[in-house]
Amino acid sequence: MKHVEYNTEGTCSQKIIFDVDDNNKIHNTVFIKGCNGNLKAISKLVEGMDKDDVIRILKGNTCGARNTSCADQFAKALETI
Repeated sequence: MKHVEYNTEGTCSQKIIFDVDDNNKIHNTVFIKGCNGNLKAISKLVEGMDKDDVIRILKGNTCGARNTSCADQFAKALETI
């Protein structure tokens, strides 16, 4: 299992911590700071999902006038693996 701690850029959340197992499934996702309820929901929704599916779904999502979002930053974090 690979453990990742990714520092975000351009979002209210500051860091995303998660694990990816040998089958590319996501586990134990935690966002530090940010919109607590929404980010807890994302963490629950992605639990056990394939990382490539999550990247496809979340990549490019924006927040307000920003050109990124916590979800987009999570996709970027997953791309680093």
